Amino acid sequence: MDILLIGCGKMGGAMLRQWTSHGAHSFTVADPAATGLPDGVTHVSKATDLPPNTFDVVLIAIKPQMIADVLPGYAHALKDGGTFVSIAAGASVASIAKVVGDAAIVRVMPNMGALVGMGVSGLYANDHCTPHQTRDIVALIDQTGTCIALDSEDRIDRLTAVSGSGPGYIFEILRSYVAAAEALGFDHDTARRLVFDSVSGTVEAARQSDQSLEELRNSVTSKNGTTQAGLTELMRDGELHKLFMNTLRAAYARAVELR
Repeated sequence: MDILLIGCGKMGGAMLRQWTSHGAHSFTVADPAATGLPDGVTHVSKATDLPPNTFDVVLIAIKPQMIADVLPGYAHALKDGGTFVSIAAGASVASIAKVVGDAAIVRVMPNMGALVGMGVSGLYANDHCTPHQTRDIVALIDQTGTCIALDSEDRIDRLTAVSGSGPGYIFEILRSYVAAAEALGFDHDTARRLVFDSVSGTVEAARQSDQSLEELRNSVTSKNGTTQAGLTELMRDGELHKLFMNTLRAAYARAVELR
């Protein structure tokens, strides 16, 4: 596919690096501020540099508030039967359709894991998308990690609360965990190593196991042992569960407000 990427900030740039490492598609970046682009990527600074009816996909990676002003200038570059794809957080399919009219539009919610090829993305395709177009975009986003096709735009907002915003929650959990390890007497570098390696090793063990998370937790929790003592505090009065429920509900409510 020939793909036009409008905007190449942190997320767009991260996904572009993953895509170009696979070498399956041709990319043009439209961003006057873009630097250090991967080899083989064409760079243009303005919409008038592009001929009409050129790209199979126009991928929108600019801030949502810029779409109404910037996207109209580039819409001509999409081929007949092409697809608009947006990774602009909070920009609904309806808001993009107001700019480009009746067209095949796919909304994607990626997350920070795309930086290392381990992103988790949700995808919603509107009714103008053919099954072939949807499959092509799912395959494209899969190259940045994992892509989950969803059957409604509301599901995108719910996914945003879980995985889109998830890295922020996890960074804060890691920060608190490292700080607690330091308070127990470890220097910062050692505390980071202990926490990061414990988390990554545990996640991979869970990924490879057929047991439920509850079963895995119980398997490492000896009666009256150290893990049980720690878990008694962590799970006291169900506050941890309530905290996560409230966290996701707040993020989902905000995602709905931003539509």
